[in-house]
Amino acid sequence: MIAPTFHINILKSFVGVFNQNSKNVVEKMRSEIGKTFDVHDHMSTATVDILLETAMGITRKTQDESGFDYAMAVMKMCDIIHQRHYKFWLRFDALFKFTSFFEKQKKLLNIIHGLTNKVIKSKKQIYFENKAKGFIPPTLEELTRTVDDDNVLANDSKTVSDNVFKGYRDDLDFNDETDVGEKKRLAFLDLMIESVQNGTHQLTDHEIKEEVDTIMFEGHDTTAAGSSFVLCLLGIYKDIQAKVYNELYEIFGDSDRPATFADTLEMKYLERVILETLRLYPPVPVIARKLNRDVKIVTNDYVLPAGATIVIGMYKVHRSPKYYKDPDTFNPDNFLPENSSNRHYYSFIPFSAGPRSCVGRKYALLKLKILLSTILRNYECTSTVPEKDFKLLGDIILKRSDGFTIKIEPRIRKPINVA
Repeated sequence: MIAPTFHINILKSFVGVFNQNSKNVVEKMRSEIGKTFDVHDHMSTATVDILLETAMGITRKTQDESGFDYAMAVMKMCDIIHQRHYKFWLRFDALFKFTSFFEKQKKLLNIIHGLTNKVIKSKKQIYFENKAKGFIPPTLEELTRTVDDDNVLANDSKTVSDNVFKGYRDDLDFNDETDVGEKKRLAFLDLMIESVQNGTHQLTDHEIKEEVDTIMFEGHDTTAAGSSFVLCLLGIYKDIQAKVYNELYEIFGDSDRPATFADTLEMKYLERVILETLRLYPPVPVIARKLNRDVKIVTNDYVLPAGATIVIGMYKVHRSPKYYKDPDTFNPDNFLPENSSNRHYYSFIPFSAGPRSCVGRKYALLKLKILLSTILRNYECTSTVPEKDFKLLGDIILKRSDGFTIKIEPRIRKPINVA
């Protein structure tokens, strides 16, 4: 159900949201100029604002404290989930109910479900009121419809990730270039409600709530951590940061104009930097899958039985010398076409792969490119902590226990000589 709402035409309608929230971050970061600060705080705030608007249609202008409380509740719930994974005795519900975590979880879930239920009720009411007035929003099918002639032109221009994730082909990859204007921008929740009301899908309010909560849980800290790692690494490797800025200067010059969707297609070096960061520091470092059939491991001649839970360590897979030369070295050129085209299908899986891969891949990459490009056009980043001294925290989301500390200075908008 949720996959069609991530169609590229719908994602393109979010470019304005990404730009406005990125601009807001730049303004907030001005107070940090010349200081050493944890950039994750700013990335987390930006990600929450973007998700609340794109997932539920809640903006800073329309939200009261409930939006902030919801975001904080999601973060705290993730901490409790991590505790239950880390401390085996908390996995048993009978024991968990006698801990302080249980009462905290009840309160947090009341906040999370309370806001989602309230917004769903409000959105449905607005939908029926508009329908009664004859105002019917475009259907999901209309928004995701492709035009053959435009489709050929659109797909001539590939992003770096289109080549890297070439085995992940899905309906998100086929798009038309017809403008999806601001007037057509609908939150994921609006699209799901419309889809249910016109009979395209059969979902209860509870199921819609679960879909929206999934977007919020999966999309918040992953993007915040990923963007924070990018800025820290660029603060260390100034030559790479200079190449990123030169690419952005070629696209924007010294202007302050917001990024367009077409601009993001030209951010090829920045995209390689993002992908290389996700390789070394995948936001979700470990995933698990339950086998629905026996799987024979050919190299060791044994069988993993159906029903077994298999843990896949993406952090280790991404650093395998079998697939990457100097696997622990930060090198965006790992994702040049000539270096990645023949690499194993599962050698780079920050969004997982197969039927249960992350449907928000293109959403995340588009958001990251606009957020990071806006910051880097305005600030030069410096990190005083070398990469070898990063203290990684093994949580549900990969973070740094020492914080994502950087310093920023206003960017001088002119090309940088790179030796």
